[in-house]
Amino acid sequence: MRRFISNLVASQNFPFYVTGALFIILFGIGSVAFEGFFSPQVFLNLFIDNAPLIIVTVGITFTIISGFGGIDLSVGAVVSLTCMSLAVMMRDTTLSPYLCMFLVLFIGIAVGLINGLLITYFRLQPFIVTLGTMFLCRGLTAILSRDSVPIDNQFYSDLAFFSVPIGDCFLSLGALIALVMVVIATIILRYTSFGRGVYAIGGNEQSARLMGLKVDSIRVRVYVISGFCAALGGITYSWIMLSGYTLHGLGMEMDAIASSVIGGTQLMGGVGFMPGTLLGVMIQGTILTLISFQGTLSAWWTKIVVGLLLCLFIIMQAVVNAHKSKLMNMNAEGSVPPKK
Repeated sequence: MRRFISNLVASQNFPFYVTGALFIILFGIGSVAFEGFFSPQVFLNLFIDNAPLIIVTVGITFTIISGFGGIDLSVGAVVSLTCMSLAVMMRDTTLSPYLCMFLVLFIGIAVGLINGLLITYFRLQPFIVTLGTMFLCRGLTAILSRDSVPIDNQFYSDLAFFSVPIGDCFLSLGALIALVMVVIATIILRYTSFGRGVYAIGGNEQSARLMGLKVDSIRVRVYVISGFCAALGGITYSWIMLSGYTLHGLGMEMDAIASSVIGGTQLMGGVGFMPGTLLGVMIQGTILTLISFQGTLSAWWTKIVVGLLLCLFIIMQAVVNAHKSKLMNMNAEGSVPPKK
């Protein structure tokens, strides 16, 4: 039994198991404590309400897995710039909503490309580079308009309120897109050479280079993916808010990083699971839903609880890594033949 527990803790899937168990416990607490909590629609609302965050967190998970201090602080600002650009284009031009949504995706791609090139070819720290592009995008958003710009397009509003019936319940278009993105990202990471390359450069960049992997190309593409996901998340966010505003997406980058880490992605790089990322977002959503059902606590308690969970999961990562190192040393010592 002790050996089983030791191997379980050393498993790469252990943080994911903990995340899954935590989600079940939180949802179970809500189901017991509050009438009406245990219902299919409350569960589906976790996807509906957090669709933009799910999409953004998918992109950030790629950057963290890729190592070299991988992180993207610009995603919240890209969400804001995307929303504002959509609102301004639909107010001041005659372009169709579909074309507007297509065009703003290139905002995220461009920001991601800038981040990737600066980080990869100038060997700059991702924290500083993405902090700079975060300020850049926030500034560009304010230049477009300092006031809230409503999106009055009727077709766009119909798109925002579109939902797919599931029995007596429903799922929004944004939630469907978020789930599709999780599935696509999972397939990319697990079943493509690019995905295996992302894990490889995150685990050991020098070894990846010796294996002949195009490390620089992979890292640039990782940040382009993050930028694309941020822009797509901005589109789904605009469906919720139906406006553009400079403060849209404020702090979303921190929520995304926290969700990814709580979902089992290691800050050191090389380890991460998209289903875990989804669970990390759902845990945040469940905490907020619990607070809403409770009725007397401030929504800021969500940040307090998530902050505590983030600290606990970082500590857990350190303990698990130390345990792995200990097992590897023990196995290495056991494999050395005794001296005659």
